[in-house]
Amino acid sequence: MAVSLYQICIDAHDIAGLARFWAQVLDWKVLYEDDEEVVIGTGPHALPGIVFLPVPEGKTVKNRLHLDLTPDDQDAEVARILALGARRADVGQGDEVSWVVLADPEGNEFCVLRPQAALTP
Repeated sequence: MAVSLYQICIDAHDIAGLARFWAQVLDWKVLYEDDEEVVIGTGPHALPGIVFLPVPEGKTVKNRLHLDLTPDDQDAEVARILALGARRADVGQGDEVSWVVLADPEGNEFCVLRPQAALTP
């Protein structure tokens, strides 16, 4: 039996706003939108995508799952994403790490890693 990752689901209060934030961060498109879900991705047939689903409650604790982003230039990407509406986040990572922890407009943490070329042995 084969299985493929289809969607990553993110709960949100403002599904359209959060979907547009992430579409800008990832340079993706809004592929589908109604009152119950907004789907973003690189294209209608490319998988996986991210779907934003409405929930009434707010986020209260650290994420159990988060996204890691690999930029060409970490400092430039952090500045760009902060300008889009993210904020710096402290999840206990300390000062001596090579990644930057940010939170999206609804508080979901994610990491901006150092460039991948620097990570290869």
